[in-house]
Formats: sequence, C-alpha cells, structure tokens
Amino acid sequence: MCCAAWSCTKEKTDYEAAIDIVVPEYDDFNEVVRIRNGGYEVSIEALNGIFYKGYNEIRVKITSGQTQEIPTIQAVTFLPILTEDDGNKTSGPHLHDLVYQTKEQYFSGYAVFPDASHTDRIWELYIRFTIANQTYQAKQTVMVQEQPNKNLNMTSFTGSDNEQYFIALVSPQKPKVGENELIAGIYTFNKPTSPPTTAFPDPSQFSYTAVNDYTLLLDPRMPEPSMGNHSSPNNEDLTQQSDGLYHGVVHYTMTGNWALNFILLDQNGQTIKGTAVPQDFTPGVEGIRSELHLDILF
Repeated sequence: MCCAAWSCTKEKTDYEAAIDIVVPEYDDFNEVVRIRNGGYEVSIEALNGIFYKGYNEIRVKITSGQTQEIPTIQAVTFLPILTEDDGNKTSGPHLHDLVYQTKEQYFSGYAVFPDASHTDRIWELYIRFTIANQTYQAKQTVMVQEQPNKNLNMTSFTGSDNEQYFIALVSPQKPKVGENELIAGIYTFNKPTSPPTTAFPDPSQFSYTAVNDYTLLLDPRMPEPSMGNHSSPNNEDLTQQSDGLYHGVVHYTMTGNWALNFILLDQNGQTIKGTAVPQDFTPGVEGIRSELHLDILF
C-alpha cells in the first residue's frame, strides 16, 4: 500500500495548477497604516505591510509629529473592531496591552482577524496611548485581505464546553518536503460578565485570551482520492511553549493537498473539538477529515 501511495502523481489530482503557484515568504515588516493624533504619529506595521485574515504579528511605533523623536510612552492598547452591515460589532483574538520592546523601540502584539474586509464588513483599529500622563485615542479603518497562503489557514468553532475558540496557523509560511515546525495560536473568547462600563469600545466586551496548557493532537493526511488518505511518520502533537503559542512537528512527504486533522484537548485531557480519522489506505476514495481540521496546500 505504501508503494501505491508513493506512486501517486499530480496528474491524478485537481490541484496541479494551485501547487505550481509560488508561495511567497515574508520577513519584512512594513507600514499598514499611519494615524496622526495630538501631535504624534502612530505607525502600525505588519509582515508585507498587509493585514490578512488569520494571524498577524503587529508592531506599533509612535513618534513626535514635529521632531520625529520617540517620546516616553507609558502604555499602548490595541483593539480591532469589526462592524457588520446590521450594526453588529465583534472583534477577534488580539493582544490588548502591547508589549514594549526596549532594544527595537516599538510595541509588539498580534491580531487574529476571523474575517476579511468586505462592503458589509468593516474593520477599525482603536489605539490608545499615554504620554506624560495624558491619554490619546485614535481610530482608523483598515483593510483586511483574504489569506492567499493556505499554509496560514485559521478556523473558529464552539467547543464541547460551549466556549468559542480560534485556531490560527502561524508557521511555516512556506513548508518544505520533510519535517516542519508547526506553530499555531489557540484562543478563546471571554464572554462579558457585565454590561459595558465605559464609552464604546469597552475592551471588556471584546476580550480574548490564549488558552493555556491545552494539547492539539495532530494527524496529517493527503485526503485526495488519488493519494489514498495516507499519512506520514515523525509527526508531533502541538503543545504550548514559553511564547504562548503551540508548537509541534508536521512531516510532509510530498507536495500537494494535505489535511491537518486535529483533536483539541483541555488541561484535563477532555476533548473540546475533533474526531479521530480512519487510518485505512483508501485509493480512489476521498479521505475522511476530522470535524476539526485545516486544509494545507503547498
């Protein structure tokens, strides 16, 4: 059966054109948007200078509008808000209190955008910063694009505990044939326990946290009928590391369409979401995916 799996060719699949597209890999942070408020300029940066649906590492730099010097900043908060055409307002996992990086002199954080921008879905960023005990607030509409790189897919779901979860792939941007470190963020929405206490937007109504000490079981497979649902050796489940993200290993034996089948377990080993997939080799039959999975293509 292994020989049959290895003899599969791209010609037997319907994704040949897709995997022949060069997958870009971005290392440089560029400005997405610049906001001016109170004599200061706030520059928000992301990889490639674009916000994408899914996980985005962000950097915020604040300078004096006149001298371009960096002032002593006491705190910076970051809150993305999505407004739908019916007026409903939601957000996505994000780091509200940004962290100052002393050496590089910027504030760092992340945002997971569950939806791309659309005519009926508008994203706005609310930035608050404090300088010399005076607090400034700025708001800016931004564009969030669909993520063209399926290796950075994300999903959201309601778990068996009735909580809302988000899983967003962080790395690798560009996998290789062989073993790859697989990194993902796993977050949950903190349901508000009381009505808003401040003027909009009250951060307590849009709060998310990274879940701690969960385990994300991994079973990667090639579900295309021509691939027979075969898996690969030397994969490692994802566990949380010191950066708050979940790290594991995925072994891709060839390029093509892969399904990352997951089972999410809480701290007590209870299943939050996901189902085991059959391990049978099934040439000519579409492989069964876990109820919790992400499709990958490289």
